[in-house]
Amino acid sequence: MIEWDKAGPHLTIKDQAELLSLNRTALYRTGKRIDEREVEIKHIIDRLHTAHPYKGSRSIVDDIEAMDNIPYAVNRKRVQRYMREMGIQAIHPGPNLSKRNRQQYVYPYLLRNLKPSRPNHAWAIDVTYVPMRGRWMYLVGIIDWYSRMIVGYELSDTLAKGFILQTVERAIAVHGAPDILNSDQGSQFTSPAYVEILKKNSIQISMDGKGRALDNIIIERFWRTIKYWDIYIHEYDTPRALHRGVDQFMNWYNFSHRHTGIGKKRPAEAYYGVPLPQLTVA
Repeated sequence: MIEWDKAGPHLTIKDQAELLSLNRTALYRTGKRIDEREVEIKHIIDRLHTAHPYKGSRSIVDDIEAMDNIPYAVNRKRVQRYMREMGIQAIHPGPNLSKRNRQQYVYPYLLRNLKPSRPNHAWAIDVTYVPMRGRWMYLVGIIDWYSRMIVGYELSDTLAKGFILQTVERAIAVHGAPDILNSDQGSQFTSPAYVEILKKNSIQISMDGKGRALDNIIIERFWRTIKYWDIYIHEYDTPRALHRGVDQFMNWYNFSHRHTGIGKKRPAEAYYGVPLPQLTVA
């Protein structure tokens, strides 16, 4: 993945890290070998959760144990730990699997009964687990509720909040600040640094109710779309291939896909308020 030879026209390590959205310091240390069984189980959990987001750890364990091609036992404690590491939880009210920071950084849900009337009225942000061959990454996305346009996204090999903060700042710099930005109560979104960025830009902070992923349903539906229509099909084997595939899908989704939720307009048409050229078939 990373080219270390400094001779010739190769990109520098810094440039390659920026292209892959990786922390450069992480490239110089040897990480522990990823256990193949852990990868397999996490990928299965991701598919089960994407297909049935209401299922908790107990139901997921039952589903895994019922699979003929899984030659080993999977206990609930392991599945619960993996779900915490993946940042996922069932949509029904229950224990919150995302570790929160101090209570003063948890805010009320502002999108109940709200019908966005224009672009940048309300955005939603979330992070999802992305399976790859032999490993995984995380994808943060920001969606405009009015137009369904993805106004910001980024990939990372960890759930560290840095890449989330950069994505928010970049989206605001490109598109302007929304009136409201909604998230779940995960630690990335209850951190002082995240809250400070939103306050600095006069953005109202909204957060899902505890255990209520349906409060952020617009972006949850988008995760299902990108996974079923792209990620599960292509089974990307390198971060570079995943970045390229996600870039292509986001461009197609924003500028070519006709979304039924916005009157079969393309998200970019609804966001910018101008018609896009008709697509032609070569």
